[in-house]
Amino acid sequence: MKAVFLDFGTMGAGLDLGELESLVDELVVYDQSPHDTVAGRIAGADIVFTNKIRLTRELLDAAPELKFIALTATGTDNIDTACAQEHGIAVANIRHYCTQSVVEHVFGVLLALTHSLPQYHDSVRAGDWQRSTDFCMLHYPVRELSAMTLGIVGFGALGQGIARIAREFGMTVIVAARPGTGSVSDGRVGFDELLAESDVITLHCPLTDETRELFGAREFRAMKKNAILINTARGGLVDSQALADALANGEIGGAAIDVLPKEPPVDGDPLCDYRGDNLVLTPHIAWATDEARQNAIDELVANTRAFLRGEERNRVV
Repeated sequence: MKAVFLDFGTMGAGLDLGELESLVDELVVYDQSPHDTVAGRIAGADIVFTNKIRLTRELLDAAPELKFIALTATGTDNIDTACAQEHGIAVANIRHYCTQSVVEHVFGVLLALTHSLPQYHDSVRAGDWQRSTDFCMLHYPVRELSAMTLGIVGFGALGQGIARIAREFGMTVIVAARPGTGSVSDGRVGFDELLAESDVITLHCPLTDETRELFGAREFRAMKKNAILINTARGGLVDSQALADALANGEIGGAAIDVLPKEPPVDGDPLCDYRGDNLVLTPHIAWATDEARQNAIDELVANTRAFLRGEERNRVV
C-alpha cells in the first residue's frame, strides 16, 4: 500500500507522523506540490493525503491505482468528488479537530477590536501615555461583550462552540437560518433580521453556490454602523472590495478576517491594501494551534485506519 502526502508543509512544523507511517507500506511526504508535479506524484499511489491541493478530473482520470483521498481539512471544494465517485475513489475529510482553536481566535480578535487593543498598544509605543496628565487614557472606545448580540452564520460544531463561549460572556446569541432556505425553524432567525440585530456576526458556514459572496455591499449597508464581521470560514463568503469600502466609509465598525478568496493572495486583495485600524487581518491561522494541528493528523490516522478496515468514517464519497 503506497501513500503520498502532497502538501505536508501546510500543516506546520513539529507534528508526529509515526502512526500514519505505520499504516502503509510506503509513505512519501512532500512539503509542497506545485500543480505540474501532482500527476507524477500521485501516479501509482493507493492513498493520497492532502490539505489544499486541487485534485481535478484530469488528475483523477490519470490515477487508476488511487483508492482513497484523505483530507487534512473539513472543506472538500478542492476535490472533484463527482469524478472520485465515478472512479470508486473514497474521500474523507476531518471534523471537529480545531473547534477550540477557532473559538479562541474568534474571541481573541473580537476582544482586540471591542477593546481597541491595537490602537492603545500603538499609542503607548508612540509615547502618548507617557505624556498623559491622567492615570489612564480613554482615547478609543472600549465596549463590553455582555451588551452585544452575536449573530452566527453556520451552526455546526464551530458555531455551537462559539455560542457556548458567547453566552459565558453574557452575549445574546442568534443564529441565521441556513443560507439558501427560507426556513427559520429551530429558533433561527432570517438572514436580514440577523444583519439588522447583530453587533457581531461570525461566519462558520461552507462555501457553496448559495453562500458565495454572502456578504457584499447590500449586506454591509444593512448591518449596524458599529457592527463587527468575523470570517474564519472561507474567503469567498465575503466580497473583499465591498468590505474594504464599508470599513473605509464607516458603514460597519470593524472586521476580523482570517481567510481570503485566493490564498496566498499573490495577486493582491483589497483587504491587504486597507490601512484602517478597524481591520484585523490574519493569514488563515484561526485553526492552527499546535494542539489542533496534531488533532488533524490524528484524525487523518483514524480515517485511514477505518478505510483500510473497510469501514466508513467521515466519508464524503
